[in-house]
Amino acid sequence: MGIKLFMISFMVTSILFSLLYIPTKLTTPNAKYNPVINLNMLKDLKPYPVTFAYLISASRGDAKRLTRVLKALYHPGNYYLIHVDADAPEKEHREIAEFVSSDPVFGLVGNVWIVGKPNLVTYRGPTMLATTLHAMAILLRTCKWDWFINLSASDYPLVTQDDLIDAFSTLPRNLNFIQHSSRLGWKLNKRAKPIMIDPGLSSLNKSEIWWVNKQRSLPTAFKLYTGSAWTILSRSFAEYSIVGWDNLPRTLLLYYTNFVSSPEGYFQTVICNSEDYKNTTVNHDLHYITWDTPPKQHPRSLGVKDYRRMILSSRPFARKFKRNDPVLDKIDRELLKRYKGQFAHGGWCARSGKRHGTCSGLQNENYGVLRPGPGSRRLQNLLTKLLSEKNFKRQCR
Repeated sequence: MGIKLFMISFMVTSILFSLLYIPTKLTTPNAKYNPVINLNMLKDLKPYPVTFAYLISASRGDAKRLTRVLKALYHPGNYYLIHVDADAPEKEHREIAEFVSSDPVFGLVGNVWIVGKPNLVTYRGPTMLATTLHAMAILLRTCKWDWFINLSASDYPLVTQDDLIDAFSTLPRNLNFIQHSSRLGWKLNKRAKPIMIDPGLSSLNKSEIWWVNKQRSLPTAFKLYTGSAWTILSRSFAEYSIVGWDNLPRTLLLYYTNFVSSPEGYFQTVICNSEDYKNTTVNHDLHYITWDTPPKQHPRSLGVKDYRRMILSSRPFARKFKRNDPVLDKIDRELLKRYKGQFAHGGWCARSGKRHGTCSGLQNENYGVLRPGPGSRRLQNLLTKLLSEKNFKRQCR
């Protein structure tokens, strides 16, 4: 009897203790465990005038390049989604995951993510387009942003993110930077008419696209456009591309499943056949890219000899670069003020070391502060030119 009474008393005491103690622990201010900054609260206040959501795509062998470009692009006011091709070795997936999880700034801000179930991307197939749309859908559901930017690990910024944010801060939020043309030329016979199948849609093993002997005629229900696979899309157009409330994006997605190199035509054709969005298109991809003469399948790799022309182009991004090419060090040093593998210059950064421009981590009181430099002025001049009455009216021709 005494044992039963003891057990009942012990259980009642434990329950009362739990009811009193657990709420106390749950309501303990987060600052006790994270005394640096309450970023969720600050993000609700929208301290930066505009916000970008990045998709950075990497393939087999890109782990080192991806970590470098992420550091160069990083800003606590933006969002970053990384997609590593399912074909990449497990070691590379693990290396990138460890890099993201071990960085104290990434952990504190919580704005860098990796696609947990990556796609198998086939070169020239629609799986690359599927990856982009997948990333857009994730970012639309996850966070608030103004523009979506897709980049690869072989791209690199030519301006700081403070420069980019400052230059875009005065633009209408509905603008879409999509280089486009209705003059397909040789692409009509080489890309639009052939029928092919992307094995990445149904296979676990990577291979080239499969060709079908029969060809198809050109569509009459909509007009085809082509252009650059690299775009800067407004949130509104991104939502339209995913939701497709008038069914145009969905119809064109089915068509472009059998279109060679569909990322170079899908968004162009969607926006230029949409009455709601065709007048929001800026005919430029804001990339510095050079091609051999005659053009080959891939653009020419950029080097130190291209540095001056890259700056004079006033474009915020360039591609493509070989891993650790000396020109990247020059860009880091002279344009981004980025040293020893740290972050690019920005008003949010804490300074360390002898160099004033060194950016080692988040500085609480400067979260929301911009320190744009010459890159912002160059980019603003380019944007002013692109949005002039002469150039901006030349849409979807």
